Amino acid sequence: MHPIQCRMARAALGWGIRELAEVARVATQTITRLEQGDHLKPKTLEAIRAAFEAAGIEFISQNGGGPGVRLARRLDGT
Repeated sequence: MHPIQCRMARAALGWGIRELAEVARVATQTITRLEQGDHLKPKTLEAIRAAFEAAGIEFISQNGGGPGVRLARRLDGT
């Protein structure tokens, strides 16, 4: 996950740093460090990514247009 993807995903969900930290069960400082480009432990990144994915975020790999995120279609069709 790139720092910009974290910021984009939070914006898509309307989450602040505190909300993401709570859902991912990490410290708010950890989210700040990620968004500043610091390297985090793989397990920590997995927890943050899992929190986003559970909330409906899909991560788009860098495919010529740069990395990104999008909201996944919900199973209920909305």
